[in-house]
This record gives sequence, structure tokens and C-alpha cells, in this order.
Amino acid sequence: MLKRQVVVLARVHAKEGFEAEVERELLALVAPSRAEGGCINYNLHRSTDDPALFMFHETWSSREELDRHMSQPSLDAFDERTESMLAEPVEITFWERLEP
Repeated sequence: MLKRQVVVLARVHAKEGFEAEVERELLALVAPSRAEGGCINYNLHRSTDDPALFMFHETWSSREELDRHMSQPSLDAFDERTESMLAEPVEITFWERLEP
């Protein structure tokens, strides 16, 4: 069976006044995530219109590798540390690339 790459968009919205703390927490996820098996890219972005809005753009070699990433203790720890700093739950959507 062909393993398809999975693209993830994860939207994170910090509460007003917590933008810098949330940014630090998000940046701390980048290097360890990039070092994981199956990670093709793991890039953090900030909205040019709203400094409290962040977006991860990630590509994983397969759903299995993504599932392994999603079960990392560092992500659970992030959730615990930032729970009171987020304006809403993290929104995660999964995508696959289409080619002609």
C-alpha cells in the first residue's frame, strides 16, 4: 500500500497579553519535531494581521509518522502549559497534496 504524505495546518490563537509566551512555547516545539522520523517540514508562522494568531505548516511522510508525532509527550506538555494562555482550542486540520 502506498504511503501518502500528510500535510497538517495547526492554528493557535493566543489570548491578548500572552502572545510572547505562546510564541516561545510554540518555537520550543520546532527543533524536536523537525528531528522526528518522518518529518519533512515543520514551520511556524505568525499572522501579519493578528500577532496573536499562529499557524504550523507541517508535512509528514505518512499518517503513521504523524500519529507517532501527535503522541509525543512534548505536545501534551505544551497543552498543559498553554491551556490558560489560548483564546480557543488549537485547530488542527489534515490535508493531502493533489497533483495533476
